[in-house]
Amino acid sequence: MMRALRTELRRTNFAGREVTLAEGALVLAGVGALALGTGRDQGRRLGHGVPADALVLTGIGALGLLDDLLEPRQRRAGRAVSKGLRGHLGALREGRVTTGAAKALGIPLLALVGAATAPGPRSGPMIGVDAALAAGCANLANLLDLRPGRALKAVLPAAAAVAAAAPRDTPRGRSGARLARAAALPAVLALPADLREHGMLGDAGANVLGAAVGTALARALPAPARAGLLAGVLVLTLASEKVSFSAVIEETPSLRALDRLGRRELPSARGSTGEGA
Repeated sequence: MMRALRTELRRTNFAGREVTLAEGALVLAGVGALALGTGRDQGRRLGHGVPADALVLTGIGALGLLDDLLEPRQRRAGRAVSKGLRGHLGALREGRVTTGAAKALGIPLLALVGAATAPGPRSGPMIGVDAALAAGCANLANLLDLRPGRALKAVLPAAAAVAAAAPRDTPRGRSGARLARAAALPAVLALPADLREHGMLGDAGANVLGAAVGTALARALPAPARAGLLAGVLVLTLASEKVSFSAVIEETPSLRALDRLGRRELPSARGSTGEGA
């Protein structure tokens, strides 16, 4: 059983090295467990008294894990696999429900539950903005998870900033700080394995970290800042349908240096340095 699961979680990354998606599953478990701590500041709970944040984030990560596990099976079965938001929505129009389409529908719905059950103050329009920010950040983190450490290098500074600067004088601000810490700790622990290309976040880890940071930002920032941040996330998401983030990063010296910081050399470059396998 365990051997079969390890095989299902095995992947070959962009450099041809074998990595495991177990990293993402562990990050999902860590974020979900740490998000239980937001319950003391969250007025509403779901299920058997479990804080809504923990259930929402676990659900978002679970949708990602489902995509991680089922998409390769679809490929092996010779079925068409849609990519990108446009591809998944196109599949829906054709009557095909892909795992990506399930995420595209399920993550915003779960984010809406999280926004609607957040500590006050809450208003109708801003609930929608907060939900869209959480869902958009979940997707954006996943779009960045194409090279070792890239998504984590985006998640960690944002989580650290919210954890340090979120207001502590309201339940809403305190829950934002706790959610930021719930993202930061698993991300820090995952970073060495991610950079050394022993593991990768996959959809499960990237989605749950992005959603946790997006939700934390929604709790910590004033309404105008949240609306502005959401606009930026939407612009990047739409741009990703036309532009390769990897190409832009490689063509920008400062971004390229940050992206490669701490990473292993590519296999093609190892021969000249004598680095072993």
